[in-house]
Amino acid sequence: MHGRFHGERCPKKRVAQRGPPVPRMHFRSRAGILLPLCGLLSLIWFLVRVVPKPSRAMYPCMSAAAPMASSFVVWLLGLAGSALAVGRARRQVYQSRYATAAVCLGLAVASAWFCVVGVMGPNASIMVLSAGAGLTDDPVNEPIGTARGYKPGRVVWIFDPDATDWDWPLTTEFWWQGNHTDQLAVDEMVSKAIRWLTGKQTEKAAWDALLRHFNRKRRKRNIGYLPGERFFIKMNLANCNITGSSNPSSRELRDGREQRADTSPHVIKALLKQLVHVVGVNESDIFIGDTTAYFPNQYYDILHMEFPSVNYIDHYLAEGRHPVSESYLPVYWSTPDAAGKELDYLPDCIAQADYIINVPVMKGHAAGITVCAKNHYGSLIRSPVGTIWGENYDYYNLHDNLPSPPDSYGLPGRGYYRPLVDLMGHRELGAKTVLYLVDALYCGYYWQGEPYRWHSPPFYGDWPSSVFASQDPVAIDSVGYDFLKMEWPAIVSGGLWGAGSLEGAAQDYIHEAALADSPPSDTFYDPEGDGIRMESLGVHEHWNNETEKQYSRNLGTGEGIELISSEPMTKEPPCSVPAVSYIGCAAIMFYLVCFHSILMKKQS
Repeated sequence: MHGRFHGERCPKKRVAQRGPPVPRMHFRSRAGILLPLCGLLSLIWFLVRVVPKPSRAMYPCMSAAAPMASSFVVWLLGLAGSALAVGRARRQVYQSRYATAAVCLGLAVASAWFCVVGVMGPNASIMVLSAGAGLTDDPVNEPIGTARGYKPGRVVWIFDPDATDWDWPLTTEFWWQGNHTDQLAVDEMVSKAIRWLTGKQTEKAAWDALLRHFNRKRRKRNIGYLPGERFFIKMNLANCNITGSSNPSSRELRDGREQRADTSPHVIKALLKQLVHVVGVNESDIFIGDTTAYFPNQYYDILHMEFPSVNYIDHYLAEGRHPVSESYLPVYWSTPDAAGKELDYLPDCIAQADYIINVPVMKGHAAGITVCAKNHYGSLIRSPVGTIWGENYDYYNLHDNLPSPPDSYGLPGRGYYRPLVDLMGHRELGAKTVLYLVDALYCGYYWQGEPYRWHSPPFYGDWPSSVFASQDPVAIDSVGYDFLKMEWPAIVSGGLWGAGSLEGAAQDYIHEAALADSPPSDTFYDPEGDGIRMESLGVHEHWNNETEKQYSRNLGTGEGIELISSEPMTKEPPCSVPAVSYIGCAAIMFYLVCFHSILMKKQS
């Protein structure tokens, strides 16, 4: 009889002992593979874009791709680690090695934990490591002064790494030559700066908002630009100063000054496009330059080709240039040290202007920093030390009150009269400024402006490639101070003389300007000499830390500065880096659920 009796055992088939089965992922539908596929594609896209130029990691598209890509990577690592650990644990249980099995299970849990922390960890760790680096002796997020502007206290920061592509020192060309600066990218940066500063959708509406706000404050009239009104654009051409930085006869930069950074002609060209093509200003009603400098051919040729009828200011008469001359408007220095000195008068191009646009280049300085306020040292008819048209006169020396150590020419510490405040608040100079637009494409280490790459996030060894804009002169210099201190703390705190030697004086003028109606120095700031005390010129504070770069209006804790670095209509905090990590966290939780279901199926 074939077969076996009931209860007879079948002989076992001899097979090699196998370890626990390695889980394999099965997807029952096309939708199941969608998220892992998105993770893989995000990783490829991120690597292709960021590896050639790391600073692209801060692009909005990269910020969106990064958490998905990173979650995919850590999921793979966690999958491999936890699968191996669970397998080892089961094997140890079969062999009654419970202690070892517990260790393996702990490793499995650690791998799963790594999946989650791996997404949140990078941003969190950056925040922890940089929190201490951003702290100063000054309180953070404690604003002083009164915010100004259409959007009070707002400062816009536009960052585009693709705007610059200068391979110095491997190239013999200069930053302003060829395609080292992408004009179209700079055009878009300036456009965004204007629109985001007002929150308007179009350039025309944004300019109208800025000009109407200015005229309501200054003229008490709700009007925008009127045909025939004049604009003066103040550049920083310190390397073209009349002390001999460029050749007086040929207007050619020389002696290595071709390499140094003055206000970029590309930023100026972008601004001219806005004024001429958007606002509708006639070229002949626009004046550009630095009244204490030559206008060099290198910049003139870039601008004149497209805007031939603009008035390019030069300290002397030269071909194609508009020579500077004195006006009847005096400047009185609010210090007894100026008594008996030659009286200063504003240049005619400034006195006759209806609007001023201050366009400095962001740099370090012997005095710590030079941003918008310091740019006005080139807004007089003479140099800061008293040189005019090649002759020296007994003007009040503006360098006497610059920050410097005790054994140098200026004043260290805080609570002193600073002539920068007189220039910032003069009714026909600083108070006539409708827009502050800071060129930070190539930032200089000292006043000479030899460009240096920035290494702090999000620059990562690339050029700063940034533009800043505001209607608040104190707020924008406060933000400039924080950025420069983040990158070059020794320069900001010590200038030429070593870290800390300025004793905090680099920002003394900012404090004086914010509290101009009752300054720490007790100075009666009155640059018009009419007996009317200056009001607060704007709001000052320091950001919370170097990673988040959040001010009190960003945090909703005060009426200080608001730093905008993304479309202002969005609800996310504009400078908050960790927010995108929640996308990755959600993705990794999905991966964990998939992995858990796979293990359960295999165990069943």
